[in-house]
Amino acid sequence: MRPLERMRKEWFMIGIVLAIGAAKLEPSVGVNGGPLKPEVTVSYIAVATIFFNSGLSLKTEELTSALVHLKLHLFIQVFTLAFFPATIWLFLQLLSVTSINEWLLKGLQTVGCMPPPVSSAVILTKAVGGNEAAAIFNSAFGSFLGIVVTPLLLLLFLGSSSSVPFTSIFSQLFMTVVVPLIIGQIVRRYIKDWLERKQPPFGTVSSSVLLMIIYTTFCDTFSNPHIDLDKFSLVLILFIIVSIQLSFMLLTFIFSTRNNSGFTPADTVAIVFCSTHKSLTLGIPMLKIVFAGHEHLSLISVPLLIYHPAQILLGSVLVPTIKSWMVSRQKGVKLTRPTV
Repeated sequence: MRPLERMRKEWFMIGIVLAIGAAKLEPSVGVNGGPLKPEVTVSYIAVATIFFNSGLSLKTEELTSALVHLKLHLFIQVFTLAFFPATIWLFLQLLSVTSINEWLLKGLQTVGCMPPPVSSAVILTKAVGGNEAAAIFNSAFGSFLGIVVTPLLLLLFLGSSSSVPFTSIFSQLFMTVVVPLIIGQIVRRYIKDWLERKQPPFGTVSSSVLLMIIYTTFCDTFSNPHIDLDKFSLVLILFIIVSIQLSFMLLTFIFSTRNNSGFTPADTVAIVFCSTHKSLTLGIPMLKIVFAGHEHLSLISVPLLIYHPAQILLGSVLVPTIKSWMVSRQKGVKLTRPTV
């Protein structure tokens, strides 16, 4: 991972801690009806800003070169948006009999429903030297697909439609997610040269707005006296999240390295990262819409807030090992090729 990108992500993680701490100190500032008016500034303006920013920054014109590898794309998208959430749902049936906070368990299910991130999987794939074009395609395509699929998965597995009307969710999603994203892509077509020359800080803008969303979400939590989060549940959730990430990374590695898989070592690198990473930037705004007004929204958000830095940390630690494996495999392939 590039030093500047690593530094930005470290500051963002610190920002999450500070945002939650500030919400704990003075929750009245960020609650609905408070000075920040999050029911307008967050629910509409902040969410729309994030997706307009995503529309501006997504380099969809670079994806055509990766379109031909349909098997790889199908594997990643099916694993991310079908196998992952279904497996988590089955796992949670076992955990439901434990004493772990039920809303944190529901939060684990929301993690499973999330699309891949736009940046982290691509950055780690590039750091290893894997199939960067495939990582870019699946991160971008998965983000677009997630706009429709993720809310449907949340409604399917969590049944939030009982508290929030289905039509209301999708009308708000359309106005605050789809429309800004499309407008961002249209604007990008006209100022692409300027964007590539100036390279605006898209990541910093999204991170700043996201911190505001996290802050107001936890303001709602700390202003509610009925919510109690025990440390035992939190520690267990952290352990479960790391175990899930390692298990799924190993599973995708095994599947993609079989003799008849048809994937190269570089493809495997993209598969391992893109199939197991989940988007916080897209996820938190979606949760804010789908679970609008829900008193346990912040608890539901906690596993995703943990999963995001955990996937970056774990991926960064594994980069040298995966790179060493890929180089050795590529050398082995070259050595076994018959000479003409």
